[in-house]
Amino acid sequence: QVHLVESGGGLVQAGGSLRLSCATSGRTFGSYAMGWFRQAPGKEREFVAAINWSGSSTYYGDSVKGRFTISRDNAKNTVYLQMNSLKPEDTAVYSCAAARYTRVVITTGEYDYWGQGTQVTVSS
Repeated sequence: QVHLVESGGGLVQAGGSLRLSCATSGRTFGSYAMGWFRQAPGKEREFVAAINWSGSSTYYGDSVKGRFTISRDNAKNTVYLQMNSLKPEDTAVYSCAAARYTRVVITTGEYDYWGQGTQVTVSS
């Protein structure tokens, strides 16, 4: 069982930055692929970014490519999402997820564990 807790969300002006963190429990964090997803009101969950078990491989959704960076610190059992040049359309609840794969995982259905999410609001 893996327990995920997100933090770092908040209110920011357009063009600003936020750094989300996802702290995990368990001693096998390093064997999980990790991902970030987001869901805005009235919209479907959207893939944001994913990282493999070692951090050597990452993948991003088209809407955040070049602005967001996913990273992980296996010693701290934590995955991060650095969000720069934020836009009002980035407003959503951001959730992290863990998958029992070592490769990058980008499909929702392949993730086994989910956090509760953290709200990110970008004002114009």
